[in-house]
Amino acid sequence: MQIEKITCAVDCGIAVNPDIVDAQIQSGVGYGIGHIMRDQITLSSGKVDQFNFPDYEPLRIGDIGAIDVHIIPSAEAPSGIGEPGTPPAGPALANAVAALAGTMVSTLPMTENGVTFS
Repeated sequence: MQIEKITCAVDCGIAVNPDIVDAQIQSGVGYGIGHIMRDQITLSSGKVDQFNFPDYEPLRIGDIGAIDVHIIPSAEAPSGIGEPGTPPAGPALANAVAALAGTMVSTLPMTENGVTFS
C-alpha cells in the first residue's frame, strides 16, 4: 500500500504566515502518520529497546506523496498551529486502509497488524 496524496484543511483564524501554517500541518501529518505506520517503543526487562533512529525509524519524505494544505479564509483571531496536523492523521490513515482493505486496523503500529507500505 502506498500513500500517494494527503489533503488537509485547517482553520487557524487569520493565517499570519501561510507558509508556516503549511509547514506545520505537513510536518504534523508526517509525524502522526509515521507513528501509526511503523513506529513502536518496546521494552525488555523494563528498558526501552530502541536506542536511536536505526532502531526507531521516523517517516521519511519518500514514504508518502504530496501533502496539500488548504487554509480556510477567516477573520477570526490567529490561533496556534503547532499541533493540529498530528491527531487526525492516524484515524484518517486507518479509515483509508479500512476502505481499501475492507477491515479496520486494531493494532498499532499498522505494520504489526500486517499492513505494509511501500
